[in-house]
Amino acid sequence: MKKLLLMVPMLHQGGFERVCVKTARVLQGIYDVTILIFSDKDINYDITGLKVVNIDVPSVKGKAGKVLNVLKRIAKVRAFKKKEGFDISYSFGSSANLINVFSRQKEKVLTGLRCQTDLEEPGQVRLFTRRSDRVLSCSKEIMRQLKSDYGYDRSSYIYNPLDIADIRAKAEEPVQDMPFEKERQQPGHKILIGMGREDYIKGFWHLIKAFSLVRKTYPEARLIILGAGKFENYRKLAEDLGQKDCIAFPGVRKNPFPYVAGADLFVLPSNHEGFPNALLEAMALARPVVAADCKTGPREILLTEEEYGKLIEEAPDGSSIKETQKGEYGILVPDMDEHEDFDAGNITEEDIRLAGAIEEMLADPSLMEHYSRKALERAGTYTPEKYRDALDGILTEIV
Repeated sequence: MKKLLLMVPMLHQGGFERVCVKTARVLQGIYDVTILIFSDKDINYDITGLKVVNIDVPSVKGKAGKVLNVLKRIAKVRAFKKKEGFDISYSFGSSANLINVFSRQKEKVLTGLRCQTDLEEPGQVRLFTRRSDRVLSCSKEIMRQLKSDYGYDRSSYIYNPLDIADIRAKAEEPVQDMPFEKERQQPGHKILIGMGREDYIKGFWHLIKAFSLVRKTYPEARLIILGAGKFENYRKLAEDLGQKDCIAFPGVRKNPFPYVAGADLFVLPSNHEGFPNALLEAMALARPVVAADCKTGPREILLTEEEYGKLIEEAPDGSSIKETQKGEYGILVPDMDEHEDFDAGNITEEDIRLAGAIEEMLADPSLMEHYSRKALERAGTYTPEKYRDALDGILTEIV
């Protein structure tokens, strides 16, 4: 059995961390799998039955400290690789990729570019493509950009795995602190939800501003933003917009699915994604969705191959749509500005457009029901078995 090392900085939260754990689970029995992490602080994923090694070199502040940290990580990982004799090492995210390529021994090295932000450091991209046997992404768009912008043609894309049965089972678990429980009992309630950590790439200030507009038409609407962070600026924005009591920030949850299942509509206002797991998980719970057409991810999920191909034909550079589009599996709005704006007096056309798409959904129960069915249908195409077979095929090919 081939020995496979999966490398990720932490297992606290985030899309690629979740995919790392899922990868370990689906490949168990086919490979001897080890997950290597740099720190075990606040592990938020179930690692029961998995082989996890912590080299205990957590992140530090300061430029000199960060350089020293990288050197420590490289030394420890190199020694571990040499001792264990792995056949393949596969890293998730830029910081793990850096350690992976510089700690290389005799194994085949795979690096994962999983978000548009990974492509915004050309020096790193060139380093990873030069020193990797294969670059793996979770988006056709990332693979297209590697080819067009870097002339790199040894990349592959694999869509992230989605275990619908597990997600739906977890969604049934009881929750003690469900926001707006009283409002849920009232007729005509409208619960919106967005999910992600406190980070500019998630674009939650757009969602809060759009929600303030939605409430003018739907005063019974409520919004939940679920994810790690203090969200102080976002809370202040909500207060400035007169929405303080209508927006909840429950924080990060090991099991977020009951919260998503309890909502009427899932909204993704991100300006950067790779493959938005939260979006697809909401679809697995049959939640209709509205998503921004950020550089990678949402359009590949919400559009058919034909619809996606038409967009690329019209805009070969992968640029965003200009008008709201009703895709086969959900509604896409044009990409939104990435610069944080917590000025309650500045409501942009982008915010208005997002609010319009949300209101269109809320106004038409038959449209909501249609996209609920289509969401679940689409989610069913991203099975763990498909992911396992595709990844196994790539690993077999390069070893």
